[in-house]
Order: sequence, then C-alpha cells, then structure tokens
Amino acid sequence: MAIRVLTRPTVHNLKSVVAFQTPKPQSLSTVTQIPVSPRTSPQSPYRKQISLFNLFQRRGFPPSQLHEFLKKNQFFQNYNPHELEKSLGILFSFQIPQKFIISLISDYPRLLEFEFLKKWEMGIAKLGVSGVSPLMIRNVLEFSRRFELDPVDVSRCVKILKGLGLRDGTVGRVLEEFPRVIVMNEGEIQRKIQFFLGIGIPENSINGIFHSLPGILGFGVEDRLKPLLSEFLKLGFTEKVIRREISREPRMLGMELGELSRCLEFLGTLKCRVPITEKIFSEGELRAGFEVKLRVDCLCSYGLIRREAFEVLWKEPRVIIYEIKEIEEKIEFLVHTMRYNVGCLIEVPEYLGVNFDKQIVPRWNVIEYLRSKGGLGCKVGLKGLVKPSRLRFYNLYVKPYPECEKMFGRFSSDVEVGNRHPVGLWKLMRPQKHPESEEDVKNMKFFVQSL
Repeated sequence: MAIRVLTRPTVHNLKSVVAFQTPKPQSLSTVTQIPVSPRTSPQSPYRKQISLFNLFQRRGFPPSQLHEFLKKNQFFQNYNPHELEKSLGILFSFQIPQKFIISLISDYPRLLEFEFLKKWEMGIAKLGVSGVSPLMIRNVLEFSRRFELDPVDVSRCVKILKGLGLRDGTVGRVLEEFPRVIVMNEGEIQRKIQFFLGIGIPENSINGIFHSLPGILGFGVEDRLKPLLSEFLKLGFTEKVIRREISREPRMLGMELGELSRCLEFLGTLKCRVPITEKIFSEGELRAGFEVKLRVDCLCSYGLIRREAFEVLWKEPRVIIYEIKEIEEKIEFLVHTMRYNVGCLIEVPEYLGVNFDKQIVPRWNVIEYLRSKGGLGCKVGLKGLVKPSRLRFYNLYVKPYPECEKMFGRFSSDVEVGNRHPVGLWKLMRPQKHPESEEDVKNMKFFVQSL
C-alpha cells in the first residue's frame, strides 16, 4: 500500500511572505504625533463668524449691515473675542451716543485693537477738556490710532493750548476740527499768535479766531498768511478795515490766494437792480467779496464746479444776500424731495431767488397733488414751477381745482387779507372845507362867463 507523503513547499524568496508576518508593536514614544499649535482656535471659521455676529449685535449693530461689515473686515476673526468685547466696552464707556459709536467702528474698524484702547481706559474726560463732543472723540481717537499716540500726548497738547490763553471751548473745537495740533510743538502755535498781534489784532480776539477757524493752526505764516495779507492791501483795503473784518469774521483768513480778487472782479460784472446792489455792498467791498466766496463754496459742496457756481450767482444775484442756511434748505428740498439734479440750477437759477415757504413749497404741493390725481395734462418741470407769476400759476393749476386753494394759500377765499390802513384813516385825509363868501361867488360867475 503506497503512502502519500505531503511535503512543505520550499520558500525561495523570503520577501514574498513578509506580508504574512505579524507587525511588531511599537511603543507610544515612537508613534508620530500631529503638532497642535497653541494659537489654533478650536472653533471653525463659521462658528467664529457667528460669535462675532452675536457680539456686535448685542452692542447695537443693525443685523442688516453686519454681514457686509464682517465680510469687509475679516481680520476680526484673528482677534481674541474676550479682548474684542473689552474694546467695545471701553468705547461705550466714553458716554457718547450708540449710533455714533456704530458709525465710528464702521468707518475705522482698526480702533477696536485692544492694545490701543487699553491706554484710553482712563477716559476722555480726564484729558482736561470740558464739553467733549462725539466728533472730537472720533477725530482724536482716529488720529491717535494712525500715529500711535497716547492720552499723555493729547493731555500735553491741551496744557500747551490753555497756557497760550485759549479757553476750554476753543481747545475742544481745535481738537475736533484740527487734531493734527496734537503733534505740533509750542513754537509753531506761538508764531501764529505773534503774527496776529503784529498786524494789530487785540489779544482778546485771538481766541475767537482759533475758535472760528481751527484749521488756521496748520497755515504757514510766511507762505500763506503774509501773502494773503499783502493781497488785501494791494486791492486797496486799509489795515484798519482788514483788522476789523478779520476780527469780525476770522474765516476770511481761510481764503486761497487770488480768491478774493476773483470774487471782487465778479461783483464788478453784476447787472441787477439798485436795491439788491446796495444790500450786497452794504457792509463794504471786502465783506461782499467774502460773501460771494461762501455762496460759491456752498454750491460747490452740492456738486457744481466753480465756473457753474459763479454762473448761477451772476444770473440770480439775490442769492448773495440770502443766508447760507436758506440756500442749503432750498437745495436739500430740490434734491431729496423734488428729485431734481442740482445741475438744474444752472438752467433755472431763479429757484434760489424765490421765497421757500411762500412760493416753492405751496406750488410743489399743488403740482404733486394734481400729478397723483392725474390732473396734469403734461409734465411740469422746474421752470414751469418757478417762473410763472403767482396769478398765472393760480389761474393754471389752482383755480380749476377748489381743493388746491387751501394748500396754495395765495388768492384763496379762505385767506383773509388784512386792511393796510387803520379804520377811519380816510376821514383824516378828506380836504378841509371853507365857507363860501359872496365875493367868491361873484368871482366864479365872472370866470364862467368869460369862458
């Protein structure tokens, strides 16, 4: 009987069976570990964004603006949430309106750096300035953040300004409008004061100059103030007149070189009625030129160029005798309520020359009412609103619609027109009667017969 012997196969290559070998266990010390940075936050970017959203929303930020704000300022995700909350607390400790703080953070988000705001924990009130305004806090903080300044630097500037004789209100006004004064030395400020004293301005008037025009601290004496004074003298104004006008209106020193000459040349080309001309020059030529400059700046602030602004004033000189507030009120109403472009003033400058409350508003109310009711056959533009006389506008748009008479006011039956003269005045104006004598009767008969 044959016996079958099973033999074990010969392993020719030991490497082919390495896979079948059991791996040797390694010690814990030899296992490679993933390095974890201590700065790595366990929160995901999405959770960080939610945390920031909730933090700003608790402080009063409108949710509709937060998404765009955090998208523009993604560096907030690198901030420590605890320090960021402390920074917001420091800002709110200044006791300024919440809306103003939100606007400040939106414009200057870098102000929330904790290392910067930690220096201001002492509060703005301890700087030595009374009557601190939100605008002053905003400008001082923004300027200090840009140039890495401390509250000590601001306090030093306040002491210098007060030592030169400026009052608390003026110091606050200077920091509000011209924060660059913080980095100026005392000698620069002293030179401006010596210049004013040198031209004969009283010392008690210098405080008013810096209060009205804080930016004058940044003007150079040799390259700005002295050339401007020389221009005034060359135009024929005496030193007495110049001193009087500067003390009365310090903003006159803010004019550019050659600007007054251009304004006086413009006044020489005006063609208007004598009463308007007399009102324009009632306070002197220097003052009249400055008033033209103010009106031109006002019109340019709404989008007109200087050439267009001068054109509007030339066509409607009455604008020069109106207050700046009245002009701004009319332009604001034109742009925001009437929805016209400010460029329409070039074609219809009469809009700035008519009365706002008695003519512009009532006419606009009538036109808007008729437009909403479909009572206008054609579009009424700015020219059709302003140029017609009161009687013509009444006959066209008010008289056919009795419901418009009350909103128009003029020529309405509901409006009582007062008597211009007191009752019984006509009795005093009657001619005096004299008794007729026989001689007078004979003379009259003789005269009639001679005819």
